[in-house]
Amino acid sequence: MSVEDIKPYSESPDSKTEQIRNAFDAIAGRYDRMNRIMSFGVDMTWRRQALRWLAEHQPRTILDVATGTGDFALLAAEMLPDARITGLDLSTEMLSVAEGKVRGRGLENRIKLVAGDILHPPAFQEKFDAATIAFGVRNFESLQQGLKATHGLLRPGGVVLVLELARPCRFPVRQLHGLYLRRGIPLAGRVIAGHPAEYRYLQHSVAEVPQGEEMEQILTAAGFQNPQTRYYTFGSCACYLAER
Repeated sequence: MSVEDIKPYSESPDSKTEQIRNAFDAIAGRYDRMNRIMSFGVDMTWRRQALRWLAEHQPRTILDVATGTGDFALLAAEMLPDARITGLDLSTEMLSVAEGKVRGRGLENRIKLVAGDILHPPAFQEKFDAATIAFGVRNFESLQQGLKATHGLLRPGGVVLVLELARPCRFPVRQLHGLYLRRGIPLAGRVIAGHPAEYRYLQHSVAEVPQGEEMEQILTAAGFQNPQTRYYTFGSCACYLAER
């Protein structure tokens, strides 16, 4: 089974795009707290490591695809002080949380939030220097189409950076990680978040998302060049960077 076939609500006739929108609308209020709990707080370290890599390319305009509650966009504004960021997301509830955070930090002049689908992107007035997708590609209804659309929104010489959960390869981290996916995440989704279906989806989508050479090949097929991969925290998170 491919990651594109995995949906939050298996009994629903809705498209994956619609189900993802509904799922993230449902968990928006607890999303940030659950991220910190489930990653033991290390997800912010992953974001910082990824942005340090992106900073080497000195982007001035960034499209943050699947921006969610805005964590990556906000951190990009902090770490890349000359950059302007546009955050794009399906979920209006997630964007509502993000808007509150942007206003709270007084960054309205540097971060713009837009509701929309990367598979059918809005008509932006400019091409971007960089596109970032943090923990979002496994939610695409079509991974290839989403990456191709992202490619088309970049200027020549621009870069895409994909940050995604991964499956460690080495013993015993692989076994421990698998146990956590099977038991820990569903339990947290049920007991802490009160949304078992949405967090079962997380469990299954992480297990099937392409990684390593397979993800590099998908980026190349979408039109990108020179894909590279870096792994964080014993291989539990992967970061991919490729050029337009």
